[in-house]
Amino acid sequence: MTEKTAPAGAGPAGPPVPAGPGAPDRAPRRLRADAQRNIDSLLEAAKAVFATSGVDAPAKEIADLAGVGVGTLYRHFPQRSDLVKAVFQREVDACADAAPALAAAHEPGAALAMWLQRYTEYLATKRGLAAALHSGDPAYRALPGYFRQRLGPALGSLLEAAIASGEIRAGVSAQDLLHAVANLCLPVAGEGAAYSQRMVALLIDGLRDGAGTSQSRS
Repeated sequence: MTEKTAPAGAGPAGPPVPAGPGAPDRAPRRLRADAQRNIDSLLEAAKAVFATSGVDAPAKEIADLAGVGVGTLYRHFPQRSDLVKAVFQREVDACADAAPALAAAHEPGAALAMWLQRYTEYLATKRGLAAALHSGDPAYRALPGYFRQRLGPALGSLLEAAIASGEIRAGVSAQDLLHAVANLCLPVAGEGAAYSQRMVALLIDGLRDGAGTSQSRS
């Protein structure tokens, strides 16, 4: 059964008591850092648990994997939808933020290919959230727009650079690639993530094929 709200007593009884005049200034910073570590651990644990057990997995399973108490989970994510949205947005952000880093470190064609494989890995994570994202729950209504807003421009910048360099054929859009890779990553009986990676690698080879010819004609 999906937990919707925090049980009584799960969270702290009230706000933290302010430190006295003699307390060192660094104490609040340490508490904030601890809280952020807990959040990061919970989101990483939730991603793993959702992938194997679905979004309705028991809160204790997530908390145990994160190494925190269930009360800590509810304190940061009072409802299950809060946790699902946070996992989704964290993974989208990580995928989008990889684009400029790859562009700075690699040639345009290689950066695009590496990002598309990174996107493929993201889609495997998103598969664990599918039940929630397609449930019609209003809590998730804004997530498809968030996906497009973050990933479309990230891929678009890499694609434009790769086309301009002559490494990738023209005539394909970022939305084309987002949809194409998503279709190649649909579950196939008896196959795992490695199969999707191979299919995406074939797509990338196809984008390279004839790139010089298409550039000379444009």
